[in-house]
Amino acid sequence: MVAATGTNGVLATTSATKTIPIVFAIAMDPVSLGVVSSLNRPGGNATGVSMYTPQLTAKRLELLAELTPGGGSIAVLINPTNPNANVVASDAEAAAKSLARAIHILKASTDEQIAAAFKEIRDQQHVALLVSPDAFYIARRERLAALSEQGRIPAIYEWSLFVKYGGLMSYSPRITDVSYQLGVYAGKILNGAAPADLPVEQPTRFELAINLRTAKIIGLTIPPHLLARADEVIE
Repeated sequence: MVAATGTNGVLATTSATKTIPIVFAIAMDPVSLGVVSSLNRPGGNATGVSMYTPQLTAKRLELLAELTPGGGSIAVLINPTNPNANVVASDAEAAAKSLARAIHILKASTDEQIAAAFKEIRDQQHVALLVSPDAFYIARRERLAALSEQGRIPAIYEWSLFVKYGGLMSYSPRITDVSYQLGVYAGKILNGAAPADLPVEQPTRFELAINLRTAKIIGLTIPPHLLARADEVIE
């Protein structure tokens, strides 16, 4: 049995073998990526947890809208090399429409493009930033947090790991629940269950993390009602 995480890791693993059982955790839609036939009946040698849901993008934009009640355009940073880049952009546009807020899609897959994206955010005076889920961005979490802080840009990320490194805010599935479900499925497969018969699970509990130190640095006051909803607060 093989365990795989992340979009590229899951795609590489499922491409490499069609017989060895695979348990995965992925932030994108495994059906649109061709990893499984459907969530209810995966149909192949892979199953696990999909953390993809359009509602997560909507919730992240909603949180940014609460932080910027005066309006203004919200930038959305997307890695164009991610297999689900177009899906993420579509989710963001639909969510923004429902919130009656303007968004601007920015694409970056290199350090130079990240720098250019932040320059555009400053030049165009976008009021906030949503960093889309992507392993490339996770690896550059300190740089992204630092650039947001320097530009005094309220930003939201996928995982609380960003917040621990100076990011303002994150909203994500509860990672302990994801890890637990992966362990459950690994146990079932080791005891003879077929991945094809184990439905792909989706998280039901989510976590909001806020970094008050960063909020102070960028001159932002977190609304009390939002602070009260936070599962983790870094001071």
